[in-house]
Amino acid sequence: MSLYYLQKFLYELNRDEDVQQKCKDDFDTLLGNYELDDEETTALKDGDIGLLYVLGVNGQILMHYAAFLGVEWFDYLELMRQGIAKHGPVRAGVYAMTGGGDAFTEEDSHQ
Repeated sequence: MSLYYLQKFLYELNRDEDVQQKCKDDFDTLLGNYELDDEETTALKDGDIGLLYVLGVNGQILMHYAAFLGVEWFDYLELMRQGIAKHGPVRAGVYAMTGGGDAFTEEDSHQ
């Protein structure tokens, strides 16, 4: 996994209009500029917010990609939850979970 390059791509996409245009024009060539593994590349191409979250992408960076894709805020939060349900706990980065992703609040435990 190349979390650094995955986040670098998303960061540059958020901040650089040229990168945004290249993303729309030739996504595959743009992704070739970053050292991504197959799972990361597929998650980006599929717009799989949940998997990107589980791979460890920082939520502050990921929310901008979700917006770029046209995902609404509440849907974005739910996609992250679904990613954990489908792919397991966050694997890397600052959101790597302890306890297998179990809820830590009383409210969350009843969902």
